Amino acid sequence: MRLQSAIFDMDGTLLDSMPMWRSRATTLVRSHGLIPPPDLDRQVSGLSLLEGAARCKELCGLPESAEELEQEVWGQIQRFYRQDVRPKDGAVEFLSLLKMEGVWMYVATATDRSLAEDALKTAGIDGFFRGMITTREAGQEKREGPEVYERALRRLRSTKQDTVVFEDALHALRTAKEAGFRTAAVYDASEPNQEELRRLAEYYITSYRELFHSGTAE
Repeated sequence: MRLQSAIFDMDGTLLDSMPMWRSRATTLVRSHGLIPPPDLDRQVSGLSLLEGAARCKELCGLPESAEELEQEVWGQIQRFYRQDVRPKDGAVEFLSLLKMEGVWMYVATATDRSLAEDALKTAGIDGFFRGMITTREAGQEKREGPEVYERALRRLRSTKQDTVVFEDALHALRTAKEAGFRTAAVYDASEPNQEELRRLAEYYITSYRELFHSGTAE
């Protein structure tokens, strides 16, 4: 893999954080001493925090309001990012290698900035990046268009042919690729469409350790 700059998604790409997001509904219900339905997490998948909290209240009979439950979930997410989140396998070593070779790096994430900053610091990788841009700041979600990548690219003062976008989600990687970026797919169990990821991406890895001795940067 030859590159002079890199743009990284955060959740599922740099951080092993998707299990927390996938299980947030069952975590909430169990914190109230109740047994959640076996398919609860599937039912709230894709819902906002407030919508998911309302679904948990409806299905499990939680006495709190949906707004109160939303705040509980928010608190659980904050604690996870401030205390427990860890980097993906080999990520620290790979980022260290890129930094040593002079590769400029940026984070492009859909997670709110305050949470993302806490998460990168907790995982011990915040010092590798020149900066961060969130989809909220870019005004466009990744499935809607490439603005978050375009802004990161401008801040890196690089070109698309010299930049690789690292993503774990198919919709995000497709957006980056259609915008002309080089792409690297990073395996995460939260993405079911691995074969399509492998087909679309110039590079496909199950662990960053696969890149240690592959002539990473020029």
